[in-house]
Amino acid sequence: MTMSGGVDSSVAAALLKQEGHAVIGVTMSIWDGESPLELGSRHGCYSPDEKDIEDARKVAQTLDIPFHVFDLRQEYKLEVLDYVRREYQLGRTPNPCVRCNRRVKLDKLIEKARESGIYFDYVATGHYAQVEQDQVTHRYLLKKARDKAKDQSYFLFALSQKQLGRSLFPLGNYTKKEVKAIASDLRLGLNDKPESQDFAAGGYYSLLGEAAQPGPILDRQGNVLGEHRGIPFYTIGQRKGLGLSAREAFYVTDIDPERNTIRVGPKEEVYGNELTCSGLNWIAIQELERPASVKAKIRYSHNEADAVVAPLGEDKAHVKFREPQMAITPGQAVVFYNGDVVVGGGTIERTTK
Repeated sequence: MTMSGGVDSSVAAALLKQEGHAVIGVTMSIWDGESPLELGSRHGCYSPDEKDIEDARKVAQTLDIPFHVFDLRQEYKLEVLDYVRREYQLGRTPNPCVRCNRRVKLDKLIEKARESGIYFDYVATGHYAQVEQDQVTHRYLLKKARDKAKDQSYFLFALSQKQLGRSLFPLGNYTKKEVKAIASDLRLGLNDKPESQDFAAGGYYSLLGEAAQPGPILDRQGNVLGEHRGIPFYTIGQRKGLGLSAREAFYVTDIDPERNTIRVGPKEEVYGNELTCSGLNWIAIQELERPASVKAKIRYSHNEADAVVAPLGEDKAHVKFREPQMAITPGQAVVFYNGDVVVGGGTIERTTK
């Protein structure tokens, strides 16, 4: 059981033990102890983790299960931090959660546990999602959680069939309210702990280095409207924090890393109805052989929209939405759904207005 020291993974471990499983708690240490925290000390996935590790250890003691901590600082740097830095330098918006789940939490951490001599049949996490095996195709399916407001299947779309086959998501059929009630009943002492922030919190901004150089903010005609503080601090569709004084609201419409410029425009210029994506991972199907109608989600907070996804060679696809979508952002994941089932997904490469 991967334990983060939060309510969700702690309750997941407790549920597994109640079901009669022999549960072993594991957690990973990823904080390098050196990176400054630009946004203060909010709880986040990449921030000082000593308190989280200690919280996980206390929960393991309460549940009377073995507990192990594994040092994954180097693996996390290579697989996640270096990726974040590269994406920012390219003027893209990275998605560390997708990367971490596939390459670190459900891969490198598992390798470390096996190498240490720990034997286990399944790996469980505190994600809100569900997995089951299709009795016809025998493929493992990733499905949305019962609590649609907390569903995290978007962040898990890159998992392989092998990873899904050995994964358990005990919270998939619970609501967040129910999980908090269970934590309270078990007296885990975590109900007042704040929710983990997304990847922008914590220490990620300390990775920007040379990518965070000030430059001009331009309008659609190329006129200089102001100065930005570094392209990694901006994303397509951003309105706040531009530091511009104008009667109309401006939104980031383009990021040019070669010229170190940010281009802004009115809200209508942020909308697009097509994109191409790469790094495809198909879950419900072996591969995409012909155009298919799906619901597509272009970021975690996005309301999925009707679209048609069509193959573009071996590892690319073209997506056309029925209606224009706001802020289709290169670097983010696009995930395809058929009802509650994740069909697959990929990384957004470029958009078409």
